[in-house]
Amino acid sequence: MLLSDVSIKRPVFATMLMVALVVLGIVSYQRLAIDEYPDVTYPVVIAQTNYPGASPEVVEREVSRPIEEALNTVQGIREVTSTSFEGGSLVRVQLELSTDAMAAQQDVQAKVARIRRQLPQTIEDPVIIRFDPNDRPILSIAMQSAERPLRELTDLADEVVATRLESIPGVGGVNVVGGAQRQIKIQLDPARMRATAVSPPQVIAALQRENQEVPAGRVRTGSSERLVRVTGRVQDPRNFGEITVADRRGDGGTAAPVRLADVATVVDGTEEQRSATLIGRGAAPDERAVSVEVLKISGSNTVEVADRVREGMARLQGELPADVRLTMVRDDSERIRESLESVQHELILGGVLCVLIIYFFLNSWRSTVITGLALPISVISAFFAMWVAGFTVNTMTLLALSLAIGLLIDDAIVVRENIVRHVEMGKDHYRAAKDGTDEIGLAVFATTMAVVAVFIPVAFMGGQIGKIFFQFGVTVTFAVLVSLFVSFTLDPMLSSIWYDPEVEGHHRDAAGHVQAATAGAPGGAPGRRRNAIQRLAQRFNDWFERVADRYPRWLAWALDHRKTVMSGALASVAAALLIVPQLGFTWLPDFDGGEFNVNFRTTPGSSLAYTVDRGRAVAAALRRMPEVEFTYTSIGGGFRGTPTNGSVYVRLVDKGARAMSQQELQDSLRKTLRFVPGVRAAILPTPTIFGGFRQPIQINVQGPEQSRLKLAAQQVLEAIRRVPGAAEPQSSEEGDIPQLDVRVDRDRAWAAGLGIGSIATTIQPLFTGLRATTWEDAQGYSHDVVVIYPDSLRASAADVAGIVVPSTRLDPRTGQPAMIPLSQVAEVRAGVGPQQIERAALERQVSIGAGVLPGFAMGEVADRARAAIDSIGLPPGYRTVFRGDVQNLEETKGYVLEALLLAVVFIYLILASLFGSFLQPLAIMLALPLSFIGVALALLATQGSLNVYTMIGIIMLMGLVTKNGILLVDFANQQREAGMTRREALLAAARTRLRPIIMTTVAMIFGMIPLALALGAGAEQRAPMGRAVIGGLVTSTLLTLFVVPVVYTLFDDLTAWAGARFGGRRPAAVGPVGREPEPVTGD
Repeated sequence: MLLSDVSIKRPVFATMLMVALVVLGIVSYQRLAIDEYPDVTYPVVIAQTNYPGASPEVVEREVSRPIEEALNTVQGIREVTSTSFEGGSLVRVQLELSTDAMAAQQDVQAKVARIRRQLPQTIEDPVIIRFDPNDRPILSIAMQSAERPLRELTDLADEVVATRLESIPGVGGVNVVGGAQRQIKIQLDPARMRATAVSPPQVIAALQRENQEVPAGRVRTGSSERLVRVTGRVQDPRNFGEITVADRRGDGGTAAPVRLADVATVVDGTEEQRSATLIGRGAAPDERAVSVEVLKISGSNTVEVADRVREGMARLQGELPADVRLTMVRDDSERIRESLESVQHELILGGVLCVLIIYFFLNSWRSTVITGLALPISVISAFFAMWVAGFTVNTMTLLALSLAIGLLIDDAIVVRENIVRHVEMGKDHYRAAKDGTDEIGLAVFATTMAVVAVFIPVAFMGGQIGKIFFQFGVTVTFAVLVSLFVSFTLDPMLSSIWYDPEVEGHHRDAAGHVQAATAGAPGGAPGRRRNAIQRLAQRFNDWFERVADRYPRWLAWALDHRKTVMSGALASVAAALLIVPQLGFTWLPDFDGGEFNVNFRTTPGSSLAYTVDRGRAVAAALRRMPEVEFTYTSIGGGFRGTPTNGSVYVRLVDKGARAMSQQELQDSLRKTLRFVPGVRAAILPTPTIFGGFRQPIQINVQGPEQSRLKLAAQQVLEAIRRVPGAAEPQSSEEGDIPQLDVRVDRDRAWAAGLGIGSIATTIQPLFTGLRATTWEDAQGYSHDVVVIYPDSLRASAADVAGIVVPSTRLDPRTGQPAMIPLSQVAEVRAGVGPQQIERAALERQVSIGAGVLPGFAMGEVADRARAAIDSIGLPPGYRTVFRGDVQNLEETKGYVLEALLLAVVFIYLILASLFGSFLQPLAIMLALPLSFIGVALALLATQGSLNVYTMIGIIMLMGLVTKNGILLVDFANQQREAGMTRREALLAAARTRLRPIIMTTVAMIFGMIPLALALGAGAEQRAPMGRAVIGGLVTSTLLTLFVVPVVYTLFDDLTAWAGARFGGRRPAAVGPVGREPEPVTGD
């Protein structure tokens, strides 16, 4: 073999290659960013539009629907959905995963810009953004003060804290939530406006006209010049009252100015609060706080950014007033650190266990070192590939290395064991290293290529699962290829130059038994005393040799009873298929992350104060549990935030200090939260890249007509509530919100010189508040100047009816536009309207969400929900569509099955090419279904389920379990070529290859034991993968030791029969010319 020959002849060159790989890996590791999960770009583009004061129905009709229709022609579109709510619209464009998100965003921007003139003029320009799960805040900081009002605290947060934090490298933005922003309010007095014949549009126009600074050019004097500026900006908010709004003519015809102070009061206050944040610990009541949320730049190192923010926060605390305190409420870097440390510990512990197993089998520390060097070199070199590919150190890449620990050492084990076997046959180091590597080279290359063939489909799977596991597959593939390179270079080189007295002290007799050399024999090991570990390893080897001596007899029995063996193999596959339905399918297994969220909603139309009160009640109920460390309540906030929606972040004490797990605690809290009056609560898991932002089961009820759609959705909701395992079913149809409808009598309005437009433009700023201009304070920060009615005049229907509207006709007494009371031309009635309107596929929908109770599989609950919905019978034209984790699970099943089939095809192509046979690869690949019974039993015993991780583990098994068959068949072929009969070759292969087969299998199992034991933070999610792989390895190894040789003989007989039956001559056998294949008796 070229690689091994060059390495043996040039040991320094081989050593430098290894050093180069290690150096590149170390340097690359220092440059890798650290994150919890891969930076995945989802092709989802969102168009968000503000339409102040508009009802959901108006937003749907005038904003959402036109944008939907325009975006429905975007290339690569998968689905368009929208949500219309009071004052805003969200249109989401979900594209195929192969679509370029950046190009799609530009396409969406162009299409929205094209229809901008068709949209209402009073809306704010639509904002087009791409959805990125990594855009959520990585840190939340609470600002509190017992002495300062909320406005001062908000000013400090905006002007000091946010500004300072945004300057930290890696910070992409800072959001301030729950504060009271400074705002200059122009509170109009309707009585004085009526007396002076001034209308709200006149006030707004005057503010816009008078509060500005305009450059007017420059003047030149000789060799110098000076700028000319018209400085009209208001310096003090009180000076807004001096602005002239209109002229008022007296009885003598003289004009007198009407100033703003004559018709309004200027108030330097705060904007109307629509959000709030509270923090609570123990039995003490929740305290109001201002939340500062820190976002990172995409692709930056989350842990480093969080550390810098913490340092900056410590410096800020010393610079802020003594009564202001900063509290770190949420820090994602802590979870990332714990998760990565857990995977790192699993990786290191798995490596240590692998090395110990190698020592017990080889009984030589030199052989252990030679073999074990493949581990650090392969793992460290993988960091170089990760850096080149632009990956990060995250849970997926470290999980890949952790799972591959036993796999990375396999090639080195097989090569070194074969070299040792040749040394024990009496060859010198040089010859043994060369012959041993040449003999086993094809088998080792085939096993590695089989593994690579499995992980290539994993790396390029479709759907969300493919994007998340792409880095996983690529990392494993590169590490395995490096381990193959090390096995063909470093192992033979070290074996050829490093004398091993523990190996030289033994020789192998003609029967293959290892015998200790006599003290005086050439090459015999000098007599020396062995320590306890060496004696234990020797006793283990003696026991293993006895077992290995019996194995050929057992295999001989199997070859004589082929029908019995094949029946047992088929029975194992059938048993696995019977167990699978009992396991159930789910998207992700539950895990104890030490934190979770509780979303809650109050009655539609509730005020912020009422929702805050209910939020305090929910948080207090949560903190009654001793496992809860603190709660952080957020109400409103964000683009879609409304005063009726809130969320409570629950932080638990350390796992070791709790009497209950997170799942047990959540189950107990579900019962408690039912008794909190005036609120509907739902417990959500910790958000991750896999989801967790909403309940796992999402059912969209779609149909054309709104009233019938509501009835259909209510029927579905009631059906879901009766489904066993469904937790906290809730509907997006929360009920109608109370509203006042101004119904204009068009005839009377026309007679009075009014129109719908003039009435709307008069009412809107008075009740919604309209930003007329901005005012800049001494520090350079801008604040809105809003024209609005005072709170006392926005309390009832009578206040609306009492508004005066300027007419197009003049008052003959004053010569000014006549002021018409709204009550003369319109009727103000109480009514109701929807709180929000959802649409999908260009029609309305209602979303129903539900969680899954502990002990139930999500797939099972979803199937029961489908059956329950089918039983109620929806009206024609109305249907249900499952979304959320249920949709992800169904898509994942398809993608995993596709990857599984591709892996099998690739394995066959590689093995057929290497072995030069069409049928021998089929004998080897029979080990694939034999692993299913182990997977099923392992998951059943540990109460696991079939989920994303276990599915990937099953695909991984496809490459691992072929190893045993490859080693057996390859050696049997070699022996037949050397002149043995088929039966003799198989029995010789069984005796010779049993040790490397068991060594590699046990090494892989022990390498995955730390993962399967779920020792660290978040390990409960990853553990099922390790358990599935271990179970599959155990059963496939035990079964293939007997089944593969039996199938090998069956296919060999089939080939001989087919050649004699159809070819007219007997096909060339694998062996010397003229030797007849030996028939196998017993069948």
